[in-house]
Amino acid sequence: MATTPSSTASATDARRLLGRRGEEAAARWYARAGYDVVARNWRCPDGEIDLVAVDRARAIVVFCEVKTRASTAFGSPEEAVTVAKQRRVRHLGARWLAAERASGRPASSVRFDVAAVLVSRGSGPLDVTVVEDAF
Repeated sequence: MATTPSSTASATDARRLLGRRGEEAAARWYARAGYDVVARNWRCPDGEIDLVAVDRARAIVVFCEVKTRASTAFGSPEEAVTVAKQRRVRHLGARWLAAERASGRPASSVRFDVAAVLVSRGSGPLDVTVVEDAF
């Protein structure tokens, strides 16, 4: 079956919507765990960080890569965070810290997490698993 421009666009829109739902679910997870989500989809010329969360009491900055999937047919969401992606997120985390240094946000430690989000039956409930200190 050939794809048409409109079917390709609607598939892309569906993936974007799924990704947004996953990021929102991950942000809620961090908020419930006592973190302040201080940035979503933070961008610089080198790329984008999905979520930046801060635990002010412990002075921890968390950079989170969110991976959302509708199934595990091609592996788990966390398996999609390759070594190259980890390297990029570390680099972007350093860029974020440099940009935020002037704001006076205290950070005695930094952590890199992966939020693996699976959706049940299309638009059903989301299952969020956060792998803390994933890399």
